[in-house]
Amino acid sequence: MKINQLKDKSILILGFGLEGKSTFTFLRKHFPKKELFIADINDVKDSKLKNVNWIIGKDYLSSIKDFDVVIRSPGIPLNKLKKHSCITSQTELFLNNSKATVIGVTGTKGKSTTSSLIYHVLKKNNLNAYLIGNIENPALSCLDVKKGIFVYEMSCHQLDGLKISPNIAVFLNIYPEHLDYYSSFKAYFKAKANIAIHQKPKDLFIFNPKFKLINDLKVLSKRIPILDYDEVFINNPWLIDITHKDNMIAVFRACENYITMDKILKALKSFKKLPHRLEYVGEFNNIYFYDDSISTIPESTIYALDKLGDDVETLIIGGQDRGIDFKKLGKRITESKINNLIVFPESGEKILKLVKRKIKYYSTSSMEKAVNYCFKNTNKNKICLLSNASPSYGIFKNFKERGDLFKKYIKEYEEKK
Repeated sequence: MKINQLKDKSILILGFGLEGKSTFTFLRKHFPKKELFIADINDVKDSKLKNVNWIIGKDYLSSIKDFDVVIRSPGIPLNKLKKHSCITSQTELFLNNSKATVIGVTGTKGKSTTSSLIYHVLKKNNLNAYLIGNIENPALSCLDVKKGIFVYEMSCHQLDGLKISPNIAVFLNIYPEHLDYYSSFKAYFKAKANIAIHQKPKDLFIFNPKFKLINDLKVLSKRIPILDYDEVFINNPWLIDITHKDNMIAVFRACENYITMDKILKALKSFKKLPHRLEYVGEFNNIYFYDDSISTIPESTIYALDKLGDDVETLIIGGQDRGIDFKKLGKRITESKINNLIVFPESGEKILKLVKRKIKYYSTSSMEKAVNYCFKNTNKNKICLLSNASPSYGIFKNFKERGDLFKKYIKEYEEKK
């Protein structure tokens, strides 16, 4: 749908979080006198907003049939909505209306870092690049930019229901995730696959062939597998400290369309890692602390343990239980030299039961108590790792709050000494 087609339509903004608010701002800018409707389960009414009708409360979804166009926020599952002739989203509106090149990046893990790396490399080489989507600016806030390259981090929720794909699609990996949101892993993958299945022959599909589901995707675009570059890593071993090797190759594949490898490598040297992604917090009381709060699936915790090695003595795990299988993580912990487990509800106890050896553990829902336990039970010159293999919800607002509190209590404990 083109933006000018919205002029004479009745419009409902469904969900009034970050993206919903930016949708409102965009529509008000382009249609200053238009009456708009906003629906949300929470009481998000803002009396300062003029010419707005509010639909608030548990029945907020019941009225979607009354509107010509429904602009859905990503936090609202598509499968909860009754069939409607025109349910769209910021992502779909942006892709249908932007005249710039869009590099879309998705994957269960690594999409934020990969998107940031691509953007950083392009920007450092004086290209007119913008970082948008799940990590940064809501897409519609940048639609008025006519020329440039948009690096768009695309979550499964933003991709769900799309009938258009970006010019360059980067599909990093796929693991079971968000199974509380989707009816099955198949449904989750189907949403993710929209990043590429609507591409045109002139478009590019950068994909990881190690994942059969991704490898088997039928696309019209040119397929570019995430492979090779061994010599680059041999000559530049520091690259592995930035991100997973496969994700770094995806960065190469996306950026080599615009600049040479020498310029890519030069730009990467000035990249600052994103917080909460296997972030080294520091040495306190002769203990090394790492914050990997972004870890919401077992595979990412296994990766962290493999990366840090046998010096990990204390591991903080657990969080919201989304019904994911933790057997591989239980086996990895069993085979490790970890001596202490700090287990958060709900999934922490579930993971603990899969560890097939005696191990000290401490159950808590308090990050302050968890950190105190780390200091008292981790030996000198060993590592304490926060890598929960589970979402933070139920105890913390999000993974950022979880990681920030971890760092906060570490520093407070050290100051009390």
